[in-house]
Amino acid sequence: MITLLLFGTFFLFLALGIPVAFSLGLSAVTVLITTDGLQVLDVVPSVMFPSMSSGTLLAIPFFILAGIVMQYTGISQRLVDLAFLVFGRFSHGLAAVTIISAFFFSAISGSGPATVAAIGAILIPALVRNGYQRKHAVSLVAASGSMGIVVPPSIAFIIFAVVASEFGSISITRLFIAGIVPGIIMALAFFIAALFVPRVRELAGLPVKTGTRPVTAGAETSAAKSGPAAPSGSGTVGTAASAGANTPSAGVGPANGTGAVTGTGEGGFGEFLTALIKAIPGLLIPVIILGGIYGGIFTPTEAGAVASVFALAVGVFVYRELTWTTLPKVFLEAGVSTAVIMFIVGVASLFSYVITVEGIAETVSSAVLGVTDNKFIILAAITVILLIVGAFVDAISAFYLFIPILVPILLGVGVDMTTIGVFMTVNLAIGLFTPPVGLNLYVGAGIGKVRIEEVVRGVMPFLIAAIIALLLITYIPAISNWLPDLLGVG
Repeated sequence: MITLLLFGTFFLFLALGIPVAFSLGLSAVTVLITTDGLQVLDVVPSVMFPSMSSGTLLAIPFFILAGIVMQYTGISQRLVDLAFLVFGRFSHGLAAVTIISAFFFSAISGSGPATVAAIGAILIPALVRNGYQRKHAVSLVAASGSMGIVVPPSIAFIIFAVVASEFGSISITRLFIAGIVPGIIMALAFFIAALFVPRVRELAGLPVKTGTRPVTAGAETSAAKSGPAAPSGSGTVGTAASAGANTPSAGVGPANGTGAVTGTGEGGFGEFLTALIKAIPGLLIPVIILGGIYGGIFTPTEAGAVASVFALAVGVFVYRELTWTTLPKVFLEAGVSTAVIMFIVGVASLFSYVITVEGIAETVSSAVLGVTDNKFIILAAITVILLIVGAFVDAISAFYLFIPILVPILLGVGVDMTTIGVFMTVNLAIGLFTPPVGLNLYVGAGIGKVRIEEVVRGVMPFLIAAIIALLLITYIPAISNWLPDLLGVG
């Protein structure tokens, strides 16, 4: 009855339109009052505050700050320029550019919606000019952005390590390294799906030409004149903001600040070298983070602080696109984003506390294992549950909801902790672009100026590809464990 009351009230509050975070807190408080009376409410602050003040979670505001700083410095445009010079000359080169740019920006931001906001303003108009239907252009960017919580540094992995620590030792460093190969598999899956997406000229029976180099919407370029114009304001702050993303005004305009950026992806070595030099500061951030952590130079929390300081130094002194007058806005955005996440952590930890104290986790675990102890059937059932939940609930909330219940079950059938962390994270990453509530879809639709119903129809090839990748990651544990084991990361 307690289990039914807890989850029943939670989904009832969601159905009433109450935000997920408040629904978690209210359902937990409802159970506490029902079972023990009003006097038990003094447990609420004693549970929420320690969960938010964990030293490990201090890495989150640092990584958020680093990601926002790099958005303001135009690093996304520089990454796109470099990827375009390498892959832009090929028939499906722009799709590859989109996925590779998302992969590298994911390694900077650690957030799916932030990745979509950063690269969407540049690449959605470019994909449309290159012949992709707008629904498929938005869908490709939204799907690619889901790698933001899989490719390290990942905020989701930090949360998983903290919440799952009571069931067994798992280091954030190992989870970070474990996310690299699954991230690559997801990228390959998205690219293969893009190969089967028809473009406008193909539908008309005409040959497809290689595209012009993508630039942030708003720049006056010859590329913009060679095809259908991007919607007005498709890369502006207002559009991204309406989609729930923070896209800085500094990202509007070409990265080199000289006006138009044009090209066909066939530039010589000199042009490639120039683009590489401009992109090096951004590419160095994941190298510094992972190299420093693996080399034992600093912890993940310290890595976040180092990344933030490095990003600020690059923005102010190297690119010089981050001015002293802009810094307060950067810190404000980072503070607001951190506050939102920490509030979710607080109320979700209260929900998790109720699950543990009331014995709900043990009850569900015993019931499931009493029905079957077949690992493959249990993994399939949990996959379906997480895919559905991920379409409605953000990853952080879902971790606090289901880790206390699912981790004991999975450990009981012989699934190791690393595989569990990656398996659950990839499941919830797919939820970022799964209708009806996938946040990446709404961010991309706002930037691309297309109705969400159209995006839902266009996302299906990428959703199918992601689920196939998920099944490989789920049933082949070596995909997650091979690289950490090779590097000796425990």
